Amino acid sequence: MEFTHYKYYLLFLVLIHPIISLWWKSFERMGAKSWQAFIPVYNYYVVFKFGSGKPWWTLLMFIPGIHIVMWMVANVSFIRRFGFFSIGETLQGLFFPYLILWKIANAKDATLPVLAPTNWASPVEAAKRSNSDHLALFLALPVIGHAVAYVFSFRSKRIGKKSAIKEWGDSIIFALVAASIIRTYVFEPFQIPTGSMEKTLLVGDFLFVNKLAYGPKVPVTPLSFPLVHNTIPWINVKSYLGIETCDYYRLPGFGKVNRNDVMVFNYPSGDTAIYDPRVPNGLMGHDYHQVLNNEALYFWFQSLQQNHSEAIQILQQKSIATTINLDALVLDSLGGDFIQNIETWKTKARISIASGVTYSRGGMPEAGLDYIKHYGVIYRPVDKRENYIKRCVGLPGDEIEVIKSVLYVNGKKAYRAPNQNLAYEVSGAPVLERYLTSIGLSEAQGDYVIGSNGTVEVVYLTDSKLEALKKITPKTFLTLSLRPQYSDVKGYKPTNAELIANLDNFPKDFNINNTVSDFTKFRIPKKGAVVKLTKDNIAWYRRAITAYEGHKLQEKADGIYIDGKKVTTYKFAMNYYWLMGDNRYNSADSRVWGYVPEDHVVGKASIVWLSSKGGLTGIRWNRIFTKII
Repeated sequence: MEFTHYKYYLLFLVLIHPIISLWWKSFERMGAKSWQAFIPVYNYYVVFKFGSGKPWWTLLMFIPGIHIVMWMVANVSFIRRFGFFSIGETLQGLFFPYLILWKIANAKDATLPVLAPTNWASPVEAAKRSNSDHLALFLALPVIGHAVAYVFSFRSKRIGKKSAIKEWGDSIIFALVAASIIRTYVFEPFQIPTGSMEKTLLVGDFLFVNKLAYGPKVPVTPLSFPLVHNTIPWINVKSYLGIETCDYYRLPGFGKVNRNDVMVFNYPSGDTAIYDPRVPNGLMGHDYHQVLNNEALYFWFQSLQQNHSEAIQILQQKSIATTINLDALVLDSLGGDFIQNIETWKTKARISIASGVTYSRGGMPEAGLDYIKHYGVIYRPVDKRENYIKRCVGLPGDEIEVIKSVLYVNGKKAYRAPNQNLAYEVSGAPVLERYLTSIGLSEAQGDYVIGSNGTVEVVYLTDSKLEALKKITPKTFLTLSLRPQYSDVKGYKPTNAELIANLDNFPKDFNINNTVSDFTKFRIPKKGAVVKLTKDNIAWYRRAITAYEGHKLQEKADGIYIDGKKVTTYKFAMNYYWLMGDNRYNSADSRVWGYVPEDHVVGKASIVWLSSKGGLTGIRWNRIFTKII
């Protein structure tokens, strides 16, 4: 286990801080032995016992994510025993205590005596620390903390007890500490934001994510605002600092990831994101690489209109005559140029996105702009990437294939979850809406789609709903919906338009054409596994080698180079997983962004503790405290 910057913190905490704080001098003044200041860990035990009367708080000093708070508590409670109570002195104690600690170490008892613990029955002593207690409460929970303290201050005051501000300040600080420990290392609440797991999980479900199931991760960015993920709400600033970081390390858990577990994980394509706090979660299209390809295509289209206007006019006339979409005709006829020169257009797209502008995702008509202005590209560490939830359908080393919307794992049809939602196309006689509504389906909830002719075209059904529909309809009208696919056409060669459209699917390479309903057979990388690298299969491994395992990859005419060395094989350093949504036709999952590395795994979704369509009146009582299967 090796921590990147955290090891330097431990070195500072254990060895350097006690020395530059001159504790060996101060310890004598507070009745301890000077040699005790040089014993790592025990010296903090002495400080906490002297300053706050709670020596067991020493244990919290060594929990990443909590350590800095407890270091501040140790310093502030220590300097207060020597009479440093003002706001300025408290701020020094919190952020840079060394000037005050130097004064304490070098002062005489007569000029700076050791004070007894605060006598709260004394108005004079209580008044001395009032301002610093207000500051501590504000830093712990701005405004809200004071509102809580104010309300409860009306209760009858007991002589000799803490003031309301002190009492609630302490309570809130350590409630936040306890909640942060639980949230980081035990379980975390999670809300379902989208319908990718319907009908297993519904939008508005609130879950408990069990982090002990696979072992909790030590935070990569321990310096973080408590109880929020990557952005502080309302003010839209990031909630963490990168000045102290840890390498990936997972504490022991109760088990391991099992095939078909419903898993919460950090979004693997979230290392690079287009940041725009005006949209949900501050992200403009979570998959930066998909946006990049779309932006490159936009610039290519713009170039065509300027340089090949005559060809486009001919295709436009053909489009009108054949009612074929003009963009599809352009891509089929001229798209080969884009395919051959995509890196040129992606370079232009990268520059544009980095400058804070995107064109392919619409514009800002309210500002008279045909493009979107945002805040550029940001990097997010692993533990601060967006939390996603999907079902783990493939484990490290598994062989995956999708044929005509059917998932195969290791050559066998995969497990189908009881509430897995599949799309069915209507064939034969039309299915009447009354059949669908009679089994509890609703167009408003997206359970089926009515076409332009007024009849049902597509129905989304679980296995149980499918059986119920078959029982009440005169005969079977339904066949499994197929997205554009090639698996039933031997030797089929995709058109240029299809090649470009399939850039939205992993591994986003023109030589591997995967669709939502058909995925070429491949094997999920496994820790320690060695694969042979060729120009034909390198696309499957590019991101794992570079983004997740940190190597420099170069593909040259004479072969493949990793970290400047020509190689023919690669050995994986991590395990990887393949995750898919139960709502297969409305889910952006591994088919879009690929493998989920083991260091992105957060925990197992275990139970729905609350579910609501919105507000108290929308609570789904039948889903409360239901187990997730």
